[in-house]
Amino acid sequence: MAWTFRFLEDIAMADTAFEAEGESVEEVFRGATQALIESMANPATVSGGWERAIERTDVDPSALLFDWLSEVVYWKDAEGVVFREAPLTLTREGNVWLLRARLIGAPVDYRTQELHADVKGVTKHLYRVSQEAGRWKALVVLDI
Repeated sequence: MAWTFRFLEDIAMADTAFEAEGESVEEVFRGATQALIESMANPATVSGGWERAIERTDVDPSALLFDWLSEVVYWKDAEGVVFREAPLTLTREGNVWLLRARLIGAPVDYRTQELHADVKGVTKHLYRVSQEAGRWKALVVLDI
């Protein structure tokens, strides 16, 4: 696994923040996605059964990541689900980044799932995606 994430305790008092890192843009997307999923529930306690395929494009990987994470939150609210996993690929075609992903999860079940925060949205507060010393990093604050 070439990506990591860690929750940041001292960034936003009423919200949740995390930093994701990866060796590539795709890996930072994977790390940020996993951090978001784990912010909502323990994925090991979420079964499958609900699935949605998603494709998004943008010339700016930072904007694409923001839109993607916002889409994950949207589906959580629209369908009342939490997620077990979200396999994804990110490719560049010319100057456009193409994200292909699947959200896999199940409806919220308080009896069988370890639920965490009810994420309301991804914020622009302190949000950034950057490349530093050959590694990609993303800083994300979630409104909870």
